Amino acid sequence: MLLPRPLSLVINRMPIALVQRLVDQVFQRALQQHPDLFDRLGAEADKYFRFTPADLDLSFIVHPAGRTIRACRKKDAPAAHANISGPLLTLLALLEGRIDGDAVFFSRSLTVTGDMQAMLALRNGLDDSGFDLPSDLAGLAGPFAQPFRQVAELVRRRALAGLG
Repeated sequence: MLLPRPLSLVINRMPIALVQRLVDQVFQRALQQHPDLFDRLGAEADKYFRFTPADLDLSFIVHPAGRTIRACRKKDAPAAHANISGPLLTLLALLEGRIDGDAVFFSRSLTVTGDMQAMLALRNGLDDSGFDLPSDLAGLAGPFAQPFRQVAELVRRRALAGLG
């Protein structure tokens, strides 16, 4: 399931500095909520992982050892050791472990290239992470945490229904 086109257009027109700031906040929150997120990567933690939502003009480069994430336009994305591309909602569902990664890969909804050992190590680490994005990110909404979580859960339910 792709993001609705109007939403994609808005996100794609955002200045990359603003995207980076938002991504940094979300990433730091994820690391606070899941401090052991990258523990199972071992030697693979020093590799660079590129996540490219097919429905956005963005790529995200994650360096687990450095605990960093970089947002960039697709055309400006640097090389990475392992790359995964697919619709944003599919990538987020994978992050949460709500869909079968193998099934999505073999249905060609995802493209994975580069260092497969590194990507498998990351996948195994994420499988144990217990991500729940609505709950994990609700704290960023301050006094609106509860309504944010409820809306995010509704969006997730609808998105997952569209992925099935």
